[in-house]
Amino acid sequence: MVKIVLISTYEMGRQPFGLASPAAWLRQRGHQVACLDPSREALNECTVREAGLIAFYAPMHTATRLILQLLEPLRRMNPQAHFCAYGLYATLTAESFAAHGVKSLFGGEFEQALVDLAERLSAPPAAPSLDSLDSNVSLARLHFQTPDRDGLPPLRSYAHLVLPDGEHRVVGYTEASRGCKHLCRHCPIVPVYNGVFRIVDREVVLADIRQQVAAGAQHITFGDPDFFNGVGHAIHLVEALHREFPQLTYDVTIKVEHLLKHADLLPTLRATGCLFIISAVESLEDATLQKLQKNHTRADFFRVVDVCRRAAITLQPTFVPFTPWTTLAQYLDLLEQLRRLELIEAAAPIQLGIRLLIPPSSKLFELEEIRKLVGPFDPQALVYPWKNPDARMDTLAEEVQGIVAASEKLKRGRAATFQRIWHAASLAAGNSAEESALPLLASRATVPYLNEPWYC
Repeated sequence: MVKIVLISTYEMGRQPFGLASPAAWLRQRGHQVACLDPSREALNECTVREAGLIAFYAPMHTATRLILQLLEPLRRMNPQAHFCAYGLYATLTAESFAAHGVKSLFGGEFEQALVDLAERLSAPPAAPSLDSLDSNVSLARLHFQTPDRDGLPPLRSYAHLVLPDGEHRVVGYTEASRGCKHLCRHCPIVPVYNGVFRIVDREVVLADIRQQVAAGAQHITFGDPDFFNGVGHAIHLVEALHREFPQLTYDVTIKVEHLLKHADLLPTLRATGCLFIISAVESLEDATLQKLQKNHTRADFFRVVDVCRRAAITLQPTFVPFTPWTTLAQYLDLLEQLRRLELIEAAAPIQLGIRLLIPPSSKLFELEEIRKLVGPFDPQALVYPWKNPDARMDTLAEEVQGIVAASEKLKRGRAATFQRIWHAASLAAGNSAEESALPLLASRATVPYLNEPWYC
């Protein structure tokens, strides 16, 4: 059997599910598997040097850039190992990985592909050569196994839940489904799954949560792209979870359109321990929402704010506020609406500085204006670069990102950070310092949130 090292460079402050799931499959078949998370621990050089297979989990853009930085140092440690990448960005950025000597790339449902690769590497020398690039996306229906979290850093090493009274809770993470039914143009899930989603068996999800509760978890993040893609599955799951662990709380991600369609189920979420719902609002401009194929409108977002408040569940909206179409007036309007709706505390400051990413295979290329706008692919940034027609917007985006980074370092509160962003945007629009002063509305009570900001 081959010795395997699974590496996750970044999973948004969570204990890496992308290591625990394939580790279960590989260990069941007798392989020796080590899981490394360099975001929380030093790389074990001895383990790397002994590996026959080194596989990186690439679920998102930031993680992938970190992997590419790590590849050459690890190759120097172990030039004989077979290097592999799996996850959404593995096949999306196939050319970049191949250029760095990665030989196997698996998108979609990757566990079986990793097992098959390990078996081939374990076979006698007469087995087929693995020198050529092996890249594939599988959407097969897998019989999921309970993730094996042995050897991962403890849950307390990762992001914590912060409650309004200042209490911190240890957070676990699991997934009840994969893929997504929807076709939002900017989403990296779409080029891989193209509207397909897969349910994880309820008992597998519950077993994963049980082991995390035993390890100290007091709150669970469900990482499904949309928890209501399979709404019946989701509701039965949280009801069963609440019966078994009535004190356990959780959070989920749900689209605006699903929150409106299934508003009657929000009280059930609340009654079973849901503290907050993350929703990818992206923009408050209907024209932009149409370009992104979000299937909701500005008015829908306002309705969802009200629906969630009536259900006593915190709504945490996320945004892509800097797009090729964003104007200064629209950005200021976004800030004003967050202030008016008293959502300043609910929106993580980083959400006010995100620029639209256009990776390879993006569905945004369906838009002729995008095809004409972007520059040549940037292999370092892993995106097709673009500029806003108003240069002030690109300058403001950099300034906002700087404000957010400084605020994180100085541990400023969200309201104080928002005030600085408001001031910067107002000055960019040509307002005087006096006009740029922000008369903050009285904030609602501090909302529950995870204490590690995340990036795409």
